Amino acid sequence: MIGYYAHHHGNGHLHRAEAVAAALDEPVTGLSSLPPPSGWRGDWVQLPRDDAEADPEDVTAGDQLHWVPVHESGLRARSAAISQWIDRAGPRLVVADVSVEFALLARLHGVPVVTVVLPGRRADPAHLLGFRASTALAAFSPVRPAELLPGVPEDVVQRVVAVGALSRFPASDAPPVAGADRRVLVLVGRGGSAMASLDVTRLEAATPGWTWARMGGPDEWVDDISTALRETDVVVTNAGDGSLADVAAHRRPAVVVPAERPFAEQHVTASALGRHGWPAVVRPRLPAEHEWLGILDRAAALDGGRWQAWCDGHAAERFARLLVEVGADRRRRRSA
Repeated sequence: MIGYYAHHHGNGHLHRAEAVAAALDEPVTGLSSLPPPSGWRGDWVQLPRDDAEADPEDVTAGDQLHWVPVHESGLRARSAAISQWIDRAGPRLVVADVSVEFALLARLHGVPVVTVVLPGRRADPAHLLGFRASTALAAFSPVRPAELLPGVPEDVVQRVVAVGALSRFPASDAPPVAGADRRVLVLVGRGGSAMASLDVTRLEAATPGWTWARMGGPDEWVDDISTALRETDVVVTNAGDGSLADVAAHRRPAVVVPAERPFAEQHVTASALGRHGWPAVVRPRLPAEHEWLGILDRAAALDGGRWQAWCDGHAAERFARLLVEVGADRRRRRSA
């Protein structure tokens, strides 16, 4: 049995957990501050939140960890719940997607950890400790690990297995449904971004021949955006793993504007997009109103089919195989 820890920021961690669990032939227990996805088939441990204190103290333990505020009752209850589950369930391994503290706590209980590696500048002591304590490392990205993790030492980078982007939707090469005007869809992730500030009515007036729509956001989350993606010609999105995977699965050219996230996560991804000619127009910030018409025309001329190498629809299976191999390696060592 496997445990899968899914971080509560955004929805991408939950989507990955659900897809990986479906690809495995063994039970998976989810652990998260979030409730289980509607389609979750296994057990679920909903963890207490650890950020209730209005003025948390010493949250990094002297810059050695990321979030361990002293005297935080939620953190104490959360850690206890994880320990009790490990003791009760005896998992053969756990997936940390993502939390250095969860990974270290599980490893201190003698449980092998497979850590999901996110892009960004993650050479800080806490990340390096979590990486090196993990049995295996994997990235839901097609980007070379050295580009994914600038500044991270080579001994860590060499261990990262890039399994490709994982979308909650099947990969499809179907072209957009024809319409009178070309259509642009603005995606706002659950984590929020500057995309929410775009006035699509004004932008539609400034871009003749284009019809605009906007979906998503922290307060307007839409579970199924697949129909809208199938019907659009260009997507405007941030550079989050989940958003890009969904766009790539539908093979739609994009305008990508990275959101501000810890460890420059989205800026690192956006840089990789720009260097390697993926079907995206990358902008460091939201364009001015008068710039949009030319940008959309440039994006529409790109070949969305090139996203196939970013998201081919098999990342969950590749990650599941890695989890199986981690168990097989352990059994081989025991029998040697």
